[in-house]
Amino acid sequence: MELISAEERGRFFATFKREAVHLELRDHYATSDLERERFAAWKAGEADDLSWMSPWCDRIRTAVAEGKRYRRACVVSEPLSEYRRFAYDVVGPSVEAGEEIRWVPRQLVSAVALPGNDFWMFDEAAVVFGVFSGDGEVTQRQLYTDPDVVKLCRDAFEAVWALSIPHGAYHPG
Repeated sequence: MELISAEERGRFFATFKREAVHLELRDHYATSDLERERFAAWKAGEADDLSWMSPWCDRIRTAVAEGKRYRRACVVSEPLSEYRRFAYDVVGPSVEAGEEIRWVPRQLVSAVALPGNDFWMFDEAAVVFGVFSGDGEVTQRQLYTDPDVVKLCRDAFEAVWALSIPHGAYHPG
């Protein structure tokens, strides 16, 4: 295991060849000032053109045009937390850009062996775990390339993916 920076993790997005997958296990995140600001605006009922998502969506569009794939599986408690309702409401541009996002109610994954933290996996070769504080702040990014860890994450992601509901078909209560 190697601790890496956000910038080092970012290089994986620029260099992966086939697929980046993301498993989200938390009901709340506070990962950037911009996201916290947009979440507060959403809670206040302010209109949002979602232009702040453009850099991410541009990255996805470029990768998809190159034949790469982005998949995200979100394990969620129901009813959704306030943050998860926000996340559901703002991911439309990501889906339109080509990111495959699915939702799975937490009660469906009880028998799935899951790693202890969220992760991004790149080309089934490298896993970057995000370790969060109780307040939703990232405290560490842990890079693993050990084949056993990669297999654990691949198997967990695919098991969750098989149980999940595509974004357009998921209707949060």
